[in-house]
Amino acid sequence: MSVASVYPHYVAKAERKGRSKTEVDEIIRWLTGYSQGELERQLEKQTDFETFFSESPQLNPSRALIKGVVCGVRVENIEEPTMREIRYLDKLIDELAKGKALEKILRK
Repeated sequence: MSVASVYPHYVAKAERKGRSKTEVDEIIRWLTGYSQGELERQLEKQTDFETFFSESPQLNPSRALIKGVVCGVRVENIEEPTMREIRYLDKLIDELAKGKALEKILRK
């Protein structure tokens, strides 16, 4: 599955709750270390999640602070690395959609 196939759903979820595409992009950049241009290129290339995360310039070390449940599974207990990164991103987008302040979402 490509990041580009899921990305519109992240944006739509955020926008339904009064948040913005800019905030979604900021979360993704915080998590992965991609610049905005690099993120857009990954989306254009239809990069799959495994490649997207393995090629990330710098996965944010603070992502280990992301805790909670996504799809009934505790993100901190997920063993498979790519799936854990996907669920970290899902959790951050959920927090955005629930109205959490961006500073808290980005673990500042």
